[in-house]
Amino acid sequence: MSGADEMEVDLPMRRTPRIRVARLGRVLARKGRNREGISSENGSSLIETALSFMVVLLLFFGVMEVCLALYTYDFVCEAAREATRFGMIHGSSSLTPKTKQSDFQTYVTGLGFPGINAANTTATPSWPTMGSTCTPSSIPCNNPGNTVQVVVQYKFPLSIPFMRKSTLVMTSTSQMVISQ
Repeated sequence: MSGADEMEVDLPMRRTPRIRVARLGRVLARKGRNREGISSENGSSLIETALSFMVVLLLFFGVMEVCLALYTYDFVCEAAREATRFGMIHGSSSLTPKTKQSDFQTYVTGLGFPGINAANTTATPSWPTMGSTCTPSSIPCNNPGNTVQVVVQYKFPLSIPFMRKSTLVMTSTSQMVISQ
């Protein structure tokens, strides 16, 4: 580089009187802008907090609804096992044989799990139509040694904020060998 390229030039600084700067600050403040001409952020933190709060609440209630759905699915599985045990001990050689769906439905709705709507629960028992141990061959074949199968279904009302309400159908099947 040559010496002419490295030359420094002192330019005189221009001063702005304080009165003009103060007046400019007041004018910009009235218009919602600061001295640099950028709009101020008064109230923006309130909007950001409100939006963040909505997202946090959505997540919170969504997690709670999923927890309730898991609890309900646990109920459906347990109700299917309990109803199958009920059918297992109330076979044809029992003192009180049970072969009607209404017997199983009454038993499942009477289990009394908290937070479960009994009107949304359905219990459906089934037995093999023909069996080697059925003498005479009867329908249903609920003799000891045959199997009883119970399907429990529950219609879970899924409602998450800001989403369309829907019904989640949960089903569980259990099967055991009849003992009595």
